[in-house]
Amino acid sequence: MSDKYEMTIGIECHVQLATKTKLFSGIDNDARDKEPNACVSPGDYAIPGTLPVLNEAAVGLAIRGGLALKGKVNLKSRFDRKHYFYPDLPGGYQRTQFFHPIIGEGEVVLPNGNRVGIHHAHLEEDAGKLTHFGDYSLVDLNRAGTPLIEIVSHPDIHSAEDARLFAEELWRLMTYSGACLGDLYHGNMRFDVNVSVAEKGAKELGIRTEIKNINSFRSIERAAAYEFERHVALIENGEAVKRETRGWNDATGKTTGQRSKETADDYLQFPDSDVPPLNLTKEYVDEIAAKMPKLPQDYRAVFREAGVADKTIETLLDHQVLAERLGQVLEITDMKITIKVANLFVGTLLAEENSGLNYRAASAERLAELAKMNEDGELSSTATKQVLVALYNKNNGEKLTKALAKEMNLLQENNDAALGAIIDEVLADKAAASAIADIKNGEQKAIGFLIGLIMKKSQGKANPGRARELLLKKIG
Repeated sequence: MSDKYEMTIGIECHVQLATKTKLFSGIDNDARDKEPNACVSPGDYAIPGTLPVLNEAAVGLAIRGGLALKGKVNLKSRFDRKHYFYPDLPGGYQRTQFFHPIIGEGEVVLPNGNRVGIHHAHLEEDAGKLTHFGDYSLVDLNRAGTPLIEIVSHPDIHSAEDARLFAEELWRLMTYSGACLGDLYHGNMRFDVNVSVAEKGAKELGIRTEIKNINSFRSIERAAAYEFERHVALIENGEAVKRETRGWNDATGKTTGQRSKETADDYLQFPDSDVPPLNLTKEYVDEIAAKMPKLPQDYRAVFREAGVADKTIETLLDHQVLAERLGQVLEITDMKITIKVANLFVGTLLAEENSGLNYRAASAERLAELAKMNEDGELSSTATKQVLVALYNKNNGEKLTKALAKEMNLLQENNDAALGAIIDEVLADKAAASAIADIKNGEQKAIGFLIGLIMKKSQGKANPGRARELLLKKIG
């Protein structure tokens, strides 16, 4: 029955900005591993007489995030008070930008080419955190006042997979731009997924439900897929879909109702009298735009042109420093070497056993030299991987690649005279006689046995390809 229906998804994402201090006070903004209520100012406690002072760095990062979204930066914006019962905001309201947000219409292009429009992104302060224990709750205000932008998409997403892809690309855009640290575990980005279902071709969307505070890409896809099937089942059974807020349980793979939303929200929004309107200059915005780093779509375009496989590109883009390094490799060498470095990154450097390495350690020059040595037959595939890991070992400092490979005794023997001498020894061995006869009789599989003897006698240093060529010449 699901084939009759289409899912429509819009996503709101709360992106904590990577500032040192909070949005309206000079208190530390990094509460990771700190005691509850350790990063709190008198303003966070809403003590009478305290006044907010807007953090300029937060404004700059909001602009960077907006530019990454291809969004229009509004030179004039304003803060409002959103009145809602916040147990974790002592003031009883949240400072946000409801009527005049800092970022207007934008767009996110997914890796598969689908486009998701951005309605707007507004600056606001985060709320604190409640931890529930049976019949009581504890309040931690460390997060209260943390600057964030809330990014609101248009309802342009029509599959659970695209919901995940959108969230992943949004994470990349925010981290590459420097707007956010992107630590999902500590809640740097949290997603509210709005799902509605209607018959295909219907002119109106179905009743919407909102799944709150998801902080995992996989969970976004699973939650959207579950809600779609739940809506379809209700519709098919003649039951009404309730407009409500729901929570996601990753362990059970199900959503559960939290709060009914039968009518439109009315938060009694009105301008905040304590925060003056924000008036930016075009020169200020242009200065920030001029310093924007390369974004995922920039790397995606040049890597595809270089011939790197799409799957490899998408894996690399989850690691900004590696994408940057591969871009530098491409600038100093040819496409073949670049592809080889990309494959080494994905196949070796990102392997689970190497997860503790410092991805900033090796320069583009050293990486290009490593790939070239493999291409030229100076290093076997196995040796290349070993040297790559060694390049990222802090104990090796800035050793040149070839010097490191030599120190590790991994350089292959490519000298024809030296290889010829080894081959002569192997051919003179009685153990090789049967294999030689088989090769002369057309049994090509026997070559592998002789190559194995050559590799053993050379202690693994012989270039197998060149050894094979010389071996066949000598056998005739």
